[in-house]
Amino acid sequence: MQSVLAVLLIFFFFILSCSSGDPLVTADGDFKALVFSKTAGFRHDSIPAGIAAIKKLGDENGFATHATEDAVIFKSDSLAKFAVVVFLNTSGDILDSAQKAALQTYISNGGGFVGIHSASDTEYNWPWYGELVGAYFQNHPQIQTATVVVNDSSHVSTAHLPSQWTRTDEWYNFRTHPSDRVQVLLRVDENTYSGGSMGAAHPVAWYHEFDDGRAWYTAMGHTKESYSETLFLQHLLGGIQWAAGR
Repeated sequence: MQSVLAVLLIFFFFILSCSSGDPLVTADGDFKALVFSKTAGFRHDSIPAGIAAIKKLGDENGFATHATEDAVIFKSDSLAKFAVVVFLNTSGDILDSAQKAALQTYISNGGGFVGIHSASDTEYNWPWYGELVGAYFQNHPQIQTATVVVNDSSHVSTAHLPSQWTRTDEWYNFRTHPSDRVQVLLRVDENTYSGGSMGAAHPVAWYHEFDDGRAWYTAMGHTKESYSETLFLQHLLGGIQWAAGR
């Protein structure tokens, strides 16, 4: 009788776990990524394409994704479920003081951060965040084609790229040059487009270890088309994997 009850209890908890609807958990996911796309300023129409692309990368590469714009998830116990937090085209002031503290705790506990494009157009009045992402957005010229030059081919997010990569995007100028604080992965050749203001070493992707965590950023990803480009998606996948510590 006791063995029957034990079997029934195991079956009950199995059914409960399967029906809980928890989007953070998968049976075979290597890790979990939070994709956060809240905006309080300019809103990119490429956000849905970005969310779909990252989910597909997760499905194909063994990690689970949870996408939200609800900042209530920024609590220490909630963030602890994720190996990496992805700020996908966020903008403006999007976290309150308690949520900021939770993100800082998450990073200091070894968490990973990925910033995509306008993640650098976010939380201008929060110096810690500026250091995390690496640099704040200044301005940009019109969308146009330019040549991206690989500055560091040893990283998982750039090892697959050609030494010179021609693509179309919105090319950010930054308020400060991050090269003294981060390892620059990619730069854009200002001779191949109009409107660059950062000189020959104009960075567009970088990474660094920060506050016992990891942060990776790419300034690319403005257009919807970016999220169907094989080379860009491999670049993004490498950044997510590195920031997740995988």
